Amino acid sequence: MRSPAELDDVPWHDLTHAYGSAEDVPQLIRALYEDDQETVDEAIYELYGNIHHQGTVYPASAPAVPFLAHAACHVPGKREDLLMLLATLADNGPGDSESPHWPGSVVAAICAELARVFPEILPHLDDTDRGIRRAVLRVIAAVAGSLHAELRAEVLARVDVLYATDPVAAVRADAMVVRVLSGGSEVEALDSPLPEVRLAAAVLAAERSGPPYAPRLVEILTEDGADPDPGDDNYPWPGTSSQDQHLTGLLSQDPDAALTIAAGWIAAGDIGSRGSWIARQIMETWRGREPQALDLLLAALPHQGEAGSPAHGLSTIARWVRHIPEPGAALRDALYEYARTEQGESAEAALLALTHSRDPRALDLVLDLHCSGAQTLQAAALSFPEAGDRLIPAIRSALAAGATGNDAIHLVAALERFGTAAGQAQPELVDCLRTGRGAVVAARLLGRVGTPSTETTSALLEAAQSTDASLSIAAAVAHYQHTGEADPALRTFETLLATAKGPTHWYLAGLTPLGSAAAPLLPTIEPLLTARYDWTRMAAAEAHHAITGSPDRAVPVLAELISAAPVGLSALKALAAIGEVPEHLRPTLRAFAFSPLRLLSDTPFSEETHADEELRALAWRLLTDG
Repeated sequence: MRSPAELDDVPWHDLTHAYGSAEDVPQLIRALYEDDQETVDEAIYELYGNIHHQGTVYPASAPAVPFLAHAACHVPGKREDLLMLLATLADNGPGDSESPHWPGSVVAAICAELARVFPEILPHLDDTDRGIRRAVLRVIAAVAGSLHAELRAEVLARVDVLYATDPVAAVRADAMVVRVLSGGSEVEALDSPLPEVRLAAAVLAAERSGPPYAPRLVEILTEDGADPDPGDDNYPWPGTSSQDQHLTGLLSQDPDAALTIAAGWIAAGDIGSRGSWIARQIMETWRGREPQALDLLLAALPHQGEAGSPAHGLSTIARWVRHIPEPGAALRDALYEYARTEQGESAEAALLALTHSRDPRALDLVLDLHCSGAQTLQAAALSFPEAGDRLIPAIRSALAAGATGNDAIHLVAALERFGTAAGQAQPELVDCLRTGRGAVVAARLLGRVGTPSTETTSALLEAAQSTDASLSIAAAVAHYQHTGEADPALRTFETLLATAKGPTHWYLAGLTPLGSAAAPLLPTIEPLLTARYDWTRMAAAEAHHAITGSPDRAVPVLAELISAAPVGLSALKALAAIGEVPEHLRPTLRAFAFSPLRLLSDTPFSEETHADEELRALAWRLLTDG
């Protein structure tokens, strides 16, 4: 180890960390010995941010190790934190140490430094504080492969004693993990009388075997995982995130096992919402698991919140129930009761979920303005488009009352579901345009369903001069749709595309309603078909087809972009609209259609279709039509 007196012997100014020169490292290490607790905490925080930054280590990291080890041994109040910093710096897995680049890597240098000072850290394996013992075990797990044979044998012998005798079951479990990571087996530990040890052994066994997990492992994870004992020291192991995140990742690979385990955890009280979390992760990861997972989330609702508030769980159900073609009666009945009997956020979330489930009883509740908000009215429009005669007046009333921000956007979006009938709300839409309340979506809707009038075209022309690019585009295009006059829209697009400021693909996406009237813009659009940014190429191809009506230039660009990514989905939509799909894309479409895993995550602002569901549906349609 090296004391702070030796800090000036290291040329820190020649070394680097996450933020450049490492010349600030000596000051941070000296601060570890200060009496002021806040100063010490800040120094540890800064060290975590510069010599170890989001999983990356730097040339200054290894030279800091002997100084950090000295601080860990001489600053008792922060020993646990400093030991975990050392373990985090030395984090590596078998794949790292077996790599040909390992001998010259920064992590290898860190481990070599830590191995040299480890004999002075080892005595803390007998510390009376369980957190410190657990932290030392994580240092051992990270550095064991770098210890010389004699020291390694001594260390593992002491770990064996800890495994057999430590009074804290969680420490024994950690000792067992170190034994396994050092070449031992977890099989015997599966029959341990200690649930913490059995749980840790089952996690290791699942990690080694891979899915599908053996019934014995599922049984242990169900029984012993419902209420584990992380204490305040739920530290990760080398190569993993937190223990809970690591277990969630393993379970996400086997949906049947995961849902069985989640059911057991929820039945045991859903402690820490761990069962609910697993159910949500399965829906995020696998297709077609929503019915089972939502039943589990429903069962977990009574366990949620310190005061039993089910708002969070109901919001999750609201998000996912819309993706089930026919939600079961039991689920809908339960949501109806929650919507009628809960208050505040819980009632609103339950009503949103009931509406997304398309239960007819939701419509009456939504139209009680004391129970519903703008988002719920939008959900009602999505679920009950045939009820425009009842919903349009309610939406108009909410807009006329002065809805602003996202509420105004939700309300205008709700009107879109009713097609030309939404034109009844033209006075409210014009007012939104003039007052800047959801003005962009109001302008777009006016362009599609509005009736030309002097007042409307005047408001649109005025909005087309806005400094807000999105509003100026939407209003200029809507003005063209009302009047057939393309010049204001062309001037707007020419200005925006010529300045090359802002998201070009957004501008291009806005001009497709102009169709062939945008032909004067072709000399600007055609070079963008080969732009470096994929979103720009996609939007340029879509715009080119809208203007020319020819697929010749657009289809090759769009076909090249098809992938399980947001831009790929947009390109697939454009190809579907064109109605031409190259033959070589069929294997990709089959992969999209038949994958049991979700290939795209849901977007937070989507009120209709999960992105992955849209990808799958488009793929099916194109395969069938083709």
